[in-house]
Amino acid sequence: METLTSKMPPEATTDQRLEALLAKLTLEEKVRLLTGRDFWTTWPMEKIGLRRMLFSDGPTGVRGEVWDERQPSMNFPSATAISSSWDPAMADRLGAASAVEARRKGVDVVLGPTINLHRSPLGGRHFEAFSEDPVLTAELAAAYVAGVQRNGVGATPKHYVANDSETDRFTVDVLVDERPLRELYLLAFEKAIVESRAWLVMSAYNSVNGATATENELLESPLNSEWGFDGVVISDWTAVRSVDSANASQDLVMPGPDGPWGAELVLAVKCGKVPEASIDRKVLRILQLAARVGALEGFEPAAAEPVDHEDPLAFAREASAAGTVMVKNDGVLPLDPASVAKIAVIGHNALQARTQGGGSATVLPEKIVTPLDGIRTAFGRENVSYSVGAVVQEGVAELPLEQLTNPVTGGPGLRVRFFASTDTELFAEDRRSTALVWFGGDAPIAESSLVQFHTLYTPEETGTIRLGFSTVAHGRIFVDGQLRHEATIVPVGTDLGAAFLAPPSETIPVQVTAGTPIDVRVELDIPNGAGTLSNTLSVTIGTETDNSDPEKLIIEAAKAAREADIAVVVVGTNSHVESEGYDRTTLDLPGMQDRLVHAVAAANPRTIVIVNSGSPVIMPWRHEVAATLIGYFGGQEFGNALADILTGAAEPGGRLPTTWPATQGSVPVLNTTPDAAGKLRYDEGIHLGYRAWLKTGATPAYDFGYGLGYTTWTLDSLEAPVNLAAAAGVLPLAVSLTNTGKRAGKQVVQIYAEKPGSVVDRPVRWLVASTPVWAEPGETVSTVLNVPVRLLAYWDNGWNYEPGKYQLRAGFSVTDLPAAATVVLTP
Repeated sequence: METLTSKMPPEATTDQRLEALLAKLTLEEKVRLLTGRDFWTTWPMEKIGLRRMLFSDGPTGVRGEVWDERQPSMNFPSATAISSSWDPAMADRLGAASAVEARRKGVDVVLGPTINLHRSPLGGRHFEAFSEDPVLTAELAAAYVAGVQRNGVGATPKHYVANDSETDRFTVDVLVDERPLRELYLLAFEKAIVESRAWLVMSAYNSVNGATATENELLESPLNSEWGFDGVVISDWTAVRSVDSANASQDLVMPGPDGPWGAELVLAVKCGKVPEASIDRKVLRILQLAARVGALEGFEPAAAEPVDHEDPLAFAREASAAGTVMVKNDGVLPLDPASVAKIAVIGHNALQARTQGGGSATVLPEKIVTPLDGIRTAFGRENVSYSVGAVVQEGVAELPLEQLTNPVTGGPGLRVRFFASTDTELFAEDRRSTALVWFGGDAPIAESSLVQFHTLYTPEETGTIRLGFSTVAHGRIFVDGQLRHEATIVPVGTDLGAAFLAPPSETIPVQVTAGTPIDVRVELDIPNGAGTLSNTLSVTIGTETDNSDPEKLIIEAAKAAREADIAVVVVGTNSHVESEGYDRTTLDLPGMQDRLVHAVAAANPRTIVIVNSGSPVIMPWRHEVAATLIGYFGGQEFGNALADILTGAAEPGGRLPTTWPATQGSVPVLNTTPDAAGKLRYDEGIHLGYRAWLKTGATPAYDFGYGLGYTTWTLDSLEAPVNLAAAAGVLPLAVSLTNTGKRAGKQVVQIYAEKPGSVVDRPVRWLVASTPVWAEPGETVSTVLNVPVRLLAYWDNGWNYEPGKYQLRAGFSVTDLPAAATVVLTP
């Protein structure tokens, strides 16, 4: 097909060629390009050689266009696990691996990274973001973006800006002073834009200082005017609310095809309310994005094929271990499998591990290695017992594929049928999971009034199970042809996304015999062809763990621990605690897990606890156990990575990117709930995270930057120039350290700045640089960390450099800083 660009002279610049395409479009066509075509794609336009572009959620995996277990995705470790590595190279590799996944699935743009800050540990979505510190966040975000875009896929730093909690996320107005906005919340985004040149940025739902993010001046300054952003500002889904936002630097409205722009925006341009030049700028940016990802004919994409790829399973395993933080070890770790006769594995999350957080970032991996799987493989199945100990996961868990038989095909899985009425079948498909979400795809949900799920389930054990379904609909469950239960399940809470992805359950007791199949059929009525969200459906058919006698579960677990050489307890959260759409109400572990750990530790002094949560939890038993590992949401190779650490095949390479409190009451910045007027005030100013802990003098359980390895280190020297001009740009710091232990290992060197006697309010100290280092036993390594001088400045209508002495401290956490150097900053 000949396009206008093919007629351009060869010496024409990219901008000129894009402007030539723009000139070919009518106003109506230009406006059409500014709203998505559907939930995940943009409009194609054949006459200018533009194909559709496909977006996909992707902070720790790329789901693709459909939510379908038959098209599995890699499930990489959560952002908090990646950030705990303190390793930009690891974030870069995650970005590159995500881009390879995206290309495999035909995805042009990955909707990540999430780089909002961990302002309060109650934030429900912190598993998806990096850290409480803006400098560490910025380093990792920039590396991730670089990795994604090097492989020819667009990255989307989100959610711009101050979208740091989930309560009333659509309507909350965040009130934050200019100084913390610049020094903390915008700083976290800056490097991904200025240095990694992100191709997109996602504007948030919330308002900032009275203006919604999609209409906020912050989209122009600093994003465009100061940082030089030349990409597309894409909205969070449904975040654009008015045609007035077209006057802001908001470029693309998602999803489509409906929205507040469209015909109303065409009219606004014709009436002079929105300049056509504003429309042209937005269209040019969308065309430039299309050119970069290979969606615009006649333009060379940034990368025709991925240029950087590796074995994704091996990377997922390595990344999980690199981000696992060991906060205690009395010498019990690492374990020698040959010397351990029996291990008692305890905990609901050992069997039903959380490898990712809940919400829109969910992906469907082909296989998950649970902690129980990994330990059995490493130590021998015959040497490992399992006890649930305490029920954690709420509602039903999907039925294992290997225990399902499709009654139509005879293969593994189930048959799903969509009906317009009880006898008119519209569509049928064979699925390989009983946890199903339709968010795009071929299923005619809008035209259906009933959906039927049918499988044969073969139990592994004899007894009573609780069988049921989780959804938002009126449903019926049949067992061996008999109607056993009928119920209407309504959504809980006001956040539609959370209600859709984590709906309530209904279950019934069913007596089963090991090896004897039962016929299971579930029917759901779909009123008006719509679920919680239009033309979507979410349902899980499965079993619920029996919690009728919680004391018995703890007693059984303690007995198993007493009879074992080693007890490994896996504690953690569930999808009703950490998920998109709502914040946490408590930092306590759900259920009776704390009592469980107390009991197991009392029964066996060689108790190792693995924490399977995406963000901080209170650990009242931490002094009673022999070792504690924070594994976060470790991705689909979580269990293998944990086994590598337990056996010493890998070192726990993580250091905490966020402070872990000893009690909830001691947390200095906690509130995530707006006031009655919908305002959430960031009254703490610049004192966020460890800065607030240092200011108040409260002692957490574990400090920012803390973590143990399997070797020991000394920090031998820190060298810095005595005098430094503000115009120098970079402050070089030379650090030497020695591995004084008996095995190779990793350490994270951290540099903090202090300004004694400052004329303005300053944190006690603040992070300005860090780097991971590796060394063999007895080896001394030296490294140079380049500190941006800008990180010594403060914001007051611009960046101001206070002259005088600055103390630079080097060490291994915010409170373990054995080396120091003084630098005099001159104007």
